[in-house]
Amino acid sequence: MKKEVVVWSLVFAVLAGMAGCHSRKEPVRIIDRKYREAIRESRKEAIFYLARNFMPGSSVAVSVKGKTVWSEGFGLASTDLDVPATRQTKYRIGAISQVLTSLAYYRMVEQEKLSPHDTVQKYLPDFPQKKYPLTLQHLVEHTSGIRTLTEEEANWRGLHVTLQKGIENFSNDTLLFPPGMYHYPSEFNYNLLGVILQEAEGESFSKVIRKWVTDTLKLENTVPDHPLITIKGRADFYDHDIITQTIHATTRDLRHRLPADGFLSTADDLLKLGNAFLYPGIISDSLRKQIWTVPTLSGQPPMGGMRWANGWLLFEDLEGNPFYAAHGSLTGGSSLLLIFPKEELVLAWVANIGDEMDELPGMKVAQFFRNFLAGKEIVPKQEPETTGQPEEDPQAAAETGDEAKK
Repeated sequence: MKKEVVVWSLVFAVLAGMAGCHSRKEPVRIIDRKYREAIRESRKEAIFYLARNFMPGSSVAVSVKGKTVWSEGFGLASTDLDVPATRQTKYRIGAISQVLTSLAYYRMVEQEKLSPHDTVQKYLPDFPQKKYPLTLQHLVEHTSGIRTLTEEEANWRGLHVTLQKGIENFSNDTLLFPPGMYHYPSEFNYNLLGVILQEAEGESFSKVIRKWVTDTLKLENTVPDHPLITIKGRADFYDHDIITQTIHATTRDLRHRLPADGFLSTADDLLKLGNAFLYPGIISDSLRKQIWTVPTLSGQPPMGGMRWANGWLLFEDLEGNPFYAAHGSLTGGSSLLLIFPKEELVLAWVANIGDEMDELPGMKVAQFFRNFLAGKEIVPKQEPETTGQPEEDPQAAAETGDEAKK
């Protein structure tokens, strides 16, 4: 009798454990009914955007006051295997990788592991000396004067290229201008910075990012892209041909560009990243302010007046409220992260094809939510079009008619 009791106890324990595992499974999508009108308009916009761009798949997530109110996948992660895009689908995030790299850098500076005034040669003695001192801060701010990638380098399809090997492409080149004079974005800045971070820590760059960013912020689905291993949930990558038909993207090994644009992530993970910037915690107020401060230049304003800082674009709305954006687009993927501090609103959008021709409509979707939060119409009514001719006064017309009869 005792044996039977023990056996049945074990059976019930196993079944209870299985039920518990099932209950913890992530929902396929999150839709907060409070925001259903904004979500309805956003879903229509997302579906229309995918259709008009022949985009295989994408995932979107929105949070308000730190709570996820909408998260959902659209289309297909893989057209060949007919796998739907979900909240767990990992996409190439392109230049949003630089947000991860700059955050790791600033956290290491905060902990006095690095100094912004250190020169490159302190960590890489063999890196060729330039006419002017080249510091770590010049790299993270894109003010170094290092050239951009050539078309051949941007589309290079070599495999097994290390970060160290990747910087040989430009290490002997002359700087385009004295560091600190202009803002001039180049993936090489962050690739070089990535090599320095791993030298300072004595371990691989991917481990540096895990230690200082992804593990700390619990970004469990943000990982380096690696074409030769299986990565659970990774989307297939797509591109447009010369007549804008959707085709499979060519194979790319981005490990030598990992700090600049080589990571994969989900919309939900980018949402976590955005909220980490929005609310003090791992990222302190002082650190956030430092990251979101436009660098001082000795030359003209950055990019003709565009305000850029450490992987972020800095904007103000019509009322003067600041908001922040990070965007990435490359072969096989695109990404967008928006933060609106006033409304405590964060939006993340990722897709498995580049958006160079038609950018992800994140601003439009974010405005639906901002309108809802402000008590406005989610989709403002369009003003009726006018012909440009003054409207006729009926009374004057009647008087003119009477005069004509006389």
